[in-house]
Amino acid sequence: MANFSFNHVALSVKDVNESVDFYKKVFELKEIENTASNSKTRWLSLTEGKQLHLIPYKTPVFEIKVNKAIHFALSTANVAAFVKHLEKLNVDYTDWKDTPKKDYVRKDGIQQVYFKDPNGYWVEVNNAL
Repeated sequence: MANFSFNHVALSVKDVNESVDFYKKVFELKEIENTASNSKTRWLSLTEGKQLHLIPYKTPVFEIKVNKAIHFALSTANVAAFVKHLEKLNVDYTDWKDTPKKDYVRKDGIQQVYFKDPNGYWVEVNNAL
């Protein structure tokens, strides 16, 4: 069987500009060229060639219904510094159990926090490097 590696996450968003601004602000991501098409989909660069694709939703009705179990996660060496960054940006965060302004330490010792993007998608940040 072939080996696989992670390539990108694609999210359907109601306002692509608002979403790009959010992810650039929160994660300090750089926008890169959408080489796949001339659509209004915008791409942001994660590390090591990984990407976040933000795809504008095409109908006037937009509703995201997800729970915290449906999320994507990014890792950083210093969760505490990232939490301070979230607080400066007034981004609300919780632990896994929905306790506001609290981190969570998993059984394996990994520290994590969760927050929502402007579309209601859950994002986890942890220190599982």
